[in-house]
Amino acid sequence: MQAPRSTPLRAGKALRLIQQRSPARVSRPSRRLGVVTRAAKTSDGPSVAIVGVTGAVGQEFLRVLKERDFPYSAMKLLASARSAGQTREFDGNTYVIEELTEDSFGDVDIALFSAGGSISKKFGPIASEAGCTVVDNSSAFRMTDGVPLVIPEVNPEAMADCKAGKGGIVANPNCSTIIALMAATPLHKKAGVERMVVSTYQAASGAGQAAMDELLQQTQEALDEKPITMDIFPFQYAFNLFSHNAPLMENGYNEEEMKMVKETRKIWNEEDVAITATCIRVPVMRAHAESINLQFKNPITEDEALEVLAGFPGVSIINDREKNIFPTPLDATSQDDVYVGRVRRDISRDDEKGLDLFVCGDQIKKGAALNAVQIAELLL
Repeated sequence: MQAPRSTPLRAGKALRLIQQRSPARVSRPSRRLGVVTRAAKTSDGPSVAIVGVTGAVGQEFLRVLKERDFPYSAMKLLASARSAGQTREFDGNTYVIEELTEDSFGDVDIALFSAGGSISKKFGPIASEAGCTVVDNSSAFRMTDGVPLVIPEVNPEAMADCKAGKGGIVANPNCSTIIALMAATPLHKKAGVERMVVSTYQAASGAGQAAMDELLQQTQEALDEKPITMDIFPFQYAFNLFSHNAPLMENGYNEEEMKMVKETRKIWNEEDVAITATCIRVPVMRAHAESINLQFKNPITEDEALEVLAGFPGVSIINDREKNIFPTPLDATSQDDVYVGRVRRDISRDDEKGLDLFVCGDQIKKGAALNAVQIAELLL
């Protein structure tokens, strides 16, 4: 579905188009990781808190909890003092947002955090000390020794000792890492990845709701030939792309790229795997795309790769060479699965130990909220 070319694409209409697009070309139905009995609100479920509920990921937490009928006995919505007193609807009830304080967690079993690294660093340990098990979406604890860094389909064993209401922190990986490893892990298990080269094409949602709003605003301004508002990034975002806005490091890589390197090694428990990444912001609303080149220890054919990818939970295939149809960010938008296509032998090698693939996944959903809720399911 596309707007007529002769009609300016208004921001509201653009957002509706993005939300309505569905992946009709997928080769098989989406599958969820079966880790919890669906129960919804129940007296014997855990008490749950959402920290940072007013943000894009915080709102997605609520949607995913409802979609998956996550069992809970009580729900607490937490945010800054500025947002306290506002209301949000969840599961047919209206909740008043409470101010996040050090006393917020005494009656909470599971807290889903997405309020930024500084908030997580301050309140995550406080929540854990109170007996609340924290699932943290920030980068605050990802590389901390003793804190599991988990993609439930990939390494659930890393959090085998974690349970709801027993304290502790489980870290949600970076969105780009999650999306990449959903595709790379089944191939790694099959043939052993020696080297991974990744180029990411990252959506506005990774920089928060304000960046998404500004992309829509800039798009309309550009179409109307008006001056471009640039409050979030120092570059025009609409009809443009630029190197990821994360701070640069001394080695020339930015923090986003180094997160992919370090997190992949921790999740796979493979310190010797070689990884290099280039991360780019593109004017897409909420789904990341990634071009991935993999070099393997053992041979693997295209057909073998497609077979193991199709059998991996949370992965769907869009790989129609005859019609030149492969994954797009719109296919992945608001979907649970990560979509994989363009699977082909690396012709720069004279063996069958290299593959190229193209991957798309929803940054807010599987890249953040869905992965966190799946972690919470493993806590039950």
